[in-house]
Amino acid sequence: MGMEWLRAGAVFGSILYALIGVLVFWLSFIVIDKLTPYNLWEELVEKQNVALGVVVGAMCLGISVIVAAAIHG
Repeated sequence: MGMEWLRAGAVFGSILYALIGVLVFWLSFIVIDKLTPYNLWEELVEKQNVALGVVVGAMCLGISVIVAAAIHG
């Protein structure tokens, strides 16, 4: 059982699934940004809306858990 996880197929699969997960997360963030009535980036960076930052952070964690569970199976 020692080094089975170090096979080229396992490493390549892990990298591929990580890239797919990041892509799905990025696309879902863009969709949510378009659905909101204001520009999330402007509110977070320029106006420094801390409450919105907490909500967006919780949303990011939720999406990440969903994507990870979907990839893991």
